[in-house]
Amino acid sequence: MIETINITKKFGGITAIKELNITINESGVFGLVGTNGAGKSTLLKLISGILKPDDGKIMIDNESVFENPKIKSKFFYISDEQYFLKNASPEDMKIFYMRYFETFDSTYFNYAINLFGLDKNRKINTFSKGMKKQLSVILALSSKTKYIFCDETFDGLDPVMRQTVKGLFCEELKNRGLTPIIASHNLRELEDICDHIGLLHKGGILFSRTLGDFRSGVNNVQVVVEPDFDINLINDLHIMGVKKSGSIYTLTIRASEEEIKEKIPKYEPIFFEIIPLTFEEIFITETEAKGYDIKKLIV
Repeated sequence: MIETINITKKFGGITAIKELNITINESGVFGLVGTNGAGKSTLLKLISGILKPDDGKIMIDNESVFENPKIKSKFFYISDEQYFLKNASPEDMKIFYMRYFETFDSTYFNYAINLFGLDKNRKINTFSKGMKKQLSVILALSSKTKYIFCDETFDGLDPVMRQTVKGLFCEELKNRGLTPIIASHNLRELEDICDHIGLLHKGGILFSRTLGDFRSGVNNVQVVVEPDFDINLINDLHIMGVKKSGSIYTLTIRASEEEIKEKIPKYEPIFFEIIPLTFEEIFITETEAKGYDIKKLIV
């Protein structure tokens, strides 16, 4: 488990992370979403021990991470600005990481290199951005660490390669309980892989919830009522938004399907139907409920 406890990090007069608290449980995929400049990269560097917080503490498996080689061997950090040894090939990087990670699996490395179609003897400085991202993922997964920290890892990958990487993450999660933490500015990239989403804004966590929690509490309900019916009379449900198109109202309601089915019929509508929200719609609704414009937070 990863815990940040009231951490703050400043660069000069700029506060990048402010009194941030978050818990990331094991054996799941945690998505950290936010715009560029929200603090995602800084947070990952703090969690990985590259940076030291000015205040607060960071714990991985109940141990402090900063200047702790034992804990650092439990994770692999894929930086947005990838680093490789000068003039190195993928094979050279494999040998380098084998010295650091006792768990490094060279057989898996060869499997993944072939899967992605990379030449393990070619110089990395001749690789495209996408090929370098693929290699970083291969090295991370081959290291067989408990955690992988991914900073915009899907950026620069084509759609096929994105799905390949997600598939490998899911396989490792299933087979050995891998816990990836994936930072991205793009919510759509995270929806089909993450179990838990945290929204980072101005150096703090706006909210952090499982996908199940997001999806279980908010529904759209399409209602057709008599022309003279006042929709505001529906006052025993938490209505978060109302849209009207002709005689059809679309109500966004914070309630379970069971509660909606129990209460809406009391108002004798001509017709009503519960329509599940997409994850993006739920995210927008929840964010706007906190007084933020989602368009200013997420691309």
